[in-house]
Amino acid sequence: MSTAYDELMAFTRETEALGQVAGRLGWDQETTMPRGAAAQRAEEMGALESVLHARRMDPRVGDWLAKAEGSDDEARAHLRHIQRDFDRASKVPADLAAELARTTSMAQGIWAEARANDDFAAFAPTLERVLDLRRQEGAALANGGDPYDALLQDYEPGATAADLDAMFGALRPRLVALRDKVLGAPAPAALSGTFDESAQMKLSRHIAKTFGYDMSRGRVDKAVHPFSSGSGNDVRITTRTNSEDPFNCIYSTIHEVGHAAYEQNIDQAYLLTPLGRGVSMGVHESQSRIYENQLGRSRAFTGWLHGQMVEAFGDFGISDPDAFYGTVNRVHKGYIRTESDEVQYNLHVLLRFDLERQLIAGTLDVSDLEEAWNSRFEADFGYAVDKPSNGALQDVHWSVGLFGYFATYTLGNVYAGCLHEALRKAVSDLDAQLAAGDTTAATGWLRDNLQRHGGLYEPREVIERACGFAPNEGPLLDYLEAKFGEIYGV
Repeated sequence: MSTAYDELMAFTRETEALGQVAGRLGWDQETTMPRGAAAQRAEEMGALESVLHARRMDPRVGDWLAKAEGSDDEARAHLRHIQRDFDRASKVPADLAAELARTTSMAQGIWAEARANDDFAAFAPTLERVLDLRRQEGAALANGGDPYDALLQDYEPGATAADLDAMFGALRPRLVALRDKVLGAPAPAALSGTFDESAQMKLSRHIAKTFGYDMSRGRVDKAVHPFSSGSGNDVRITTRTNSEDPFNCIYSTIHEVGHAAYEQNIDQAYLLTPLGRGVSMGVHESQSRIYENQLGRSRAFTGWLHGQMVEAFGDFGISDPDAFYGTVNRVHKGYIRTESDEVQYNLHVLLRFDLERQLIAGTLDVSDLEEAWNSRFEADFGYAVDKPSNGALQDVHWSVGLFGYFATYTLGNVYAGCLHEALRKAVSDLDAQLAAGDTTAATGWLRDNLQRHGGLYEPREVIERACGFAPNEGPLLDYLEAKFGEIYGV
């Protein structure tokens, strides 16, 4: 005879499977969907979201939760996730959830066209609609509390804007001081030349496998904005190419492989359950950033990568692997967050974190957003934004309603700093292995200590278990200052 817990889990697995189908529709929209299908796809996404929302707030779920008992840590973790999702779904009206899905599906295409045309005004009315819907959702979830904190829970359960603000406030002074010192010193040579884009894709797939990405359960495609999609045994990534900048393709791929490896390496027993996906976006970002930066941009790994690039592209003007290491890690002026160096990346995130809090609070209007962005950027980076696609239109996130998401990028960097410190203590010959293009010890340590757990533990807990200490910004700042101080001699 099945128990309430058994019935709840069977129902939840079906819901999780439908969620994966919705994710696949999103992947298709970004990669192979015909442009003319946008309106129909919006209706499809809205219809599927209505079904998912109804399942998440189905009264039977509440009945099962009231009766179900967790017999072990895994069962109790399942109940914790299901209860959280049920409580959230029950607070958001079904018509609001469906309208959000429809609007954000359409908004993505409108944003992309506005970005291509450098026309913020063309996107502003749509953004106002998305923002209004998310404010409604935040208010429904907050129960009189801070709507932004309520929205944060979608991406980083347990986080608050106040805690993040304190952490980010501790990061900013040392980041700004390091940036100013580095930009005042002679810079390594920049990469120049033309790099065949099909060769970039071939190399990126090779590198994906080097970092443990299982191509039998995944694939690499091209998209405007690189992303990872899916979990378990169907985890897909996208990257992008630029004939003058192969690093964009290479490091976007490594970054997305970090996300994808997390999903592929979760214990198979958790497949299509609430534990069968990454526990939070901050923890997810810790995996993509440690793969991309602490491993992929290390002196040891770039020595190996240099040989791979020579093999792929021939002589590209930098023959010395040490000089190549400096080129890979070159700190440079630029507008685009995803193309930013490690020193300045988090300053991009802090800008967005502050602006989106103001948007949700209603202290900043969409009509004033472009001016506010440009003013803040010039204050933070010392030069003016030249066009909207390099400013308020550069990120897809707000078009699809991801308010509360940006903070997790910097939180992920903080977590990655902590994990890197613990990893180096655990794997004493890490550099020798990376220099040979062997990431198995590093990725294996991350798999065993973090990735395999999926959603078993709360976000901060899984980081603390892996590292042996509470996450804090110190290791990241120490790593950045040591690395770039050595490269730039400051």
